[in-house]
Amino acid sequence: MNYSYSTKVKGEFEEVIERVTEELKTEGFGVLTQIDVTKTLKEKIDVDFKKYRILGACNPHFAYKALSIEDNIGVMLPCNVIVVEAGEGEFDVTAVSPMASMQAIENEKLGAIAHEVEEKLKSVINRLK
Repeated sequence: MNYSYSTKVKGEFEEVIERVTEELKTEGFGVLTQIDVTKTLKEKIDVDFKKYRILGACNPHFAYKALSIEDNIGVMLPCNVIVVEAGEGEFDVTAVSPMASMQAIENEKLGAIAHEVEEKLKSVINRLK
């Protein structure tokens, strides 16, 4: 089983971030957090690193359902989507596979929720192609 789904997107970095954010919205996700890995590595260890941003995406409806079934599922939330520089004007956009993540948890009720969330994230990735 894959632990993620990816596609390549051409454009400017911030424009790609905006496009990914808008596509996530169409599936009911909001971006709760953004981690600028490039900036953090520069500030913390003075390393120059390619453009790399982690978007913490959450669909409140599904998060509520999952939290209602399993209190500790919060350690697996939000769903991460990354935008990583792959070349001049090209970026890899990769979303986590909730199904792969849920394999670590012994709660069958989460499977259906994870499947629905995964289908929504796959739709986002597919529309970015």
